[in-house]
Amino acid sequence: MADSGSRLQRLRSRLPEQPGVYQMFAEKGELLYVGKAVNLKKRVNSYFTKRHQSLRIGRMVQQIVDIKTTVTATEAEALLLESNLIKSLKPRYNILLRDDKSYPYIRVTHRAEFPRLSFHRGARNRSDRYFGPYPSASAVRFTLNQLQKVFQVRLCEDSYFNNRSRPCLQYQIKRCSAPCVGLIDREDYARDIRDSIRFLEGRSQDIIAEKIAQMEAASRALEFEQAANYRDQIEMLRKISQQQAISGASGNVDVIAAVVEGGRACVQVFFIRQGNSLGNRAWYPRLPDVGAEPAEVLAAFIAQYYNSREVPEKIIVSEPLAERELYEEMLSQRAGRKVAIQSSVRGKRARWLEMALGNARLALGGKIETREAQRARVDSLQDILQLDTRPTRIECFDISHTQGESTTASCVVFEEGAPKTSDYRRFNIRDVAPGDDYAAMRQALTRRYSRLLREQAPLPDILFVDGGKGQLRQAREVMEELAIQGMTLVGVAKGEGRKSGLETLFVADRPQGLTLPANSPGFLLVQHLRDESHRFAITGHRARRGKTRTQSTLEDIPGLGPKRRQALLKAFGGIRGVTRASVDELQKVPGISRKLARQVYDVYHPESNP
Repeated sequence: MADSGSRLQRLRSRLPEQPGVYQMFAEKGELLYVGKAVNLKKRVNSYFTKRHQSLRIGRMVQQIVDIKTTVTATEAEALLLESNLIKSLKPRYNILLRDDKSYPYIRVTHRAEFPRLSFHRGARNRSDRYFGPYPSASAVRFTLNQLQKVFQVRLCEDSYFNNRSRPCLQYQIKRCSAPCVGLIDREDYARDIRDSIRFLEGRSQDIIAEKIAQMEAASRALEFEQAANYRDQIEMLRKISQQQAISGASGNVDVIAAVVEGGRACVQVFFIRQGNSLGNRAWYPRLPDVGAEPAEVLAAFIAQYYNSREVPEKIIVSEPLAERELYEEMLSQRAGRKVAIQSSVRGKRARWLEMALGNARLALGGKIETREAQRARVDSLQDILQLDTRPTRIECFDISHTQGESTTASCVVFEEGAPKTSDYRRFNIRDVAPGDDYAAMRQALTRRYSRLLREQAPLPDILFVDGGKGQLRQAREVMEELAIQGMTLVGVAKGEGRKSGLETLFVADRPQGLTLPANSPGFLLVQHLRDESHRFAITGHRARRGKTRTQSTLEDIPGLGPKRRQALLKAFGGIRGVTRASVDELQKVPGISRKLARQVYDVYHPESNP
């Protein structure tokens, strides 16, 4: 240890007095901490010459055996490098943002004859336009659904669009003008795309003013049906504008609030773009062993969060940053324009900040109170499926029938890893061949997600279907037909002998199935989903089958009305007793004649007919 201490002393004495980044290591090369400094020698030596009030820093210093430094031209460059190293190396004593890979955007493709709007995540093409970022995939889907409802622009893939010979379901539910089969000309469709772009730019009031003028012109020309269409568009646009508009907002602003409690932290971000709210989202940074202050969490969050994301013109924070000017310089370099960070705000902006703080407190309270096992399951499932973002809402479908009789589909919903029974749904499958599980699954999925689109209800982040590649193919085709994007589709295939624990997961667009350890938290969540959907489907199927068997056969007998059916069932304790009764026994029931008793008996004993 003496040799290690003397070596460390020599390293400290040779440090440069320049800005840069330092890395501190423990034995066996474990990275403890990454920091930046305007003067590396002065900053690093301060760890060893000062008495640290923070137990975290004191504990870290006791473990340091090696130090490495990187010199930079400015302190702002050092801050950029520091955030890169923290994100990639994940040091033990740094505050670490458990970051998502990328944010979703709305993309408008301009190269096609009939441009499309789509969900987009990842690298961008210069020839297309992008709007966002949005806090989640569900926020993108909601906006796309609004645009479809108002302007009826297409969302479908080019491969699907180019091979249509007749309008799809989107046209039938008035979500698309069917340019694929020429039901709208190129000029009118281009106008709808321009209006969609103006809506995404926050210029909905300009569109409303134009629509009012068009409605009045159509009325004067006695084109009342067209005037009614304009009126409906105006009403929808006004409703959407009221939902998204933020009082007093303009330009692009992020409102960021941090709360620390019980050794945990929550950072809440509200996204305001072009004066419209795109929603909000919570992050839970990993704190060092002994916690941190909210201002420290905010500083670490901002450095890592904007490292790979677009920076708005203004950032409002809940705590003043000790090095605010430095962070503004770093972000301005990244954005290529001036960026302002504010903490002392008044009026409407103070209310935005209070709203973000309130949401952060609520989110952190819920995070602490909810069971750790549920969070571990969802986090594990995210890793298993290699998802960019943590899934919040999951739905699972199953089909149940008895040799094709009374086919029933179930849909169970989990939020944050727990069942949300109020959102469970069953579907009585009709007009499909008995035993055709593929057609049954397709019908259930189409009915479910067509309705969610019409009602603008939230869509799941992950959709599980009980079955292998065939059922997964049905899910993919339905999502394509409904132009639903950004949803992860997974088939759960039963293992050998249908034994629990031997299931294989098939993920859309991945060639190989996944077989997971039976004790994996994520796999336990999948099993819970599958078992719950199976239970719910079986319960619904048995109830439907029992109702069919007790009612339909009696209802088909001429002369046997509701009162007589009820009398029979009451006299014999149910349909089983009716099926076993003789003609004489049936005749003894009030209201049942000899002839009617014989008709009832013959239904259940066809072999007795001459």
